[in-house]
Amino acid sequence: MRDTYLTEIRRSYRNYRRLAETALVQVPDEGLTTTLGNDDNSLAVIMQHIAGNLRSRFTNFLTADGEKPDRQRDAEFESRPDTTRDTLMAEWNGAWDMLQHTLDSLTPADLDRTVYIRQEPFVVVEALGRSVTHTAYHVGQIVFLAKHLAGANWTSLSIPKGRSAEFSVGTFKKGIVPGGSSA
Repeated sequence: MRDTYLTEIRRSYRNYRRLAETALVQVPDEGLTTTLGNDDNSLAVIMQHIAGNLRSRFTNFLTADGEKPDRQRDAEFESRPDTTRDTLMAEWNGAWDMLQHTLDSLTPADLDRTVYIRQEPFVVVEALGRSVTHTAYHVGQIVFLAKHLAGANWTSLSIPKGRSAEFSVGTFKKGIVPGGSSA
């Protein structure tokens, strides 16, 4: 069961990353810093936060507190005037690559170990569940905002409205759904 859990948590993170990235490529560069309202986060800000969170949590995951002293969480929620897709993607990819490296290094025996987040103890399974849920929450925000910003150019990330029956009988054209997902 422990091997199955590790396989599933790795798969879940990969799927959330792919979902976010498939949504993000549908948004023009200028849309990355667009907000819907004064107190709302842009795609860039959400990406900064996810990257900052993953980097902090998964750097020395088993041996250091998940809230690193050099993390500036509040700054993750500030717009950066020099933001480009390239700089965002470099930060994003670095954090996701670190996460993947950490997940790949975990063994079934590690699942019972204790890690700390802001000095609060969590069993590894709890910390992973907490993190993947947090990530999924923000990926949902990315997809929602990306769909809004892409407008009529949006390509569904799952089965488009009104196409479920077509999918169920096998006549659905998978090319319409990026990655062939069927959420």
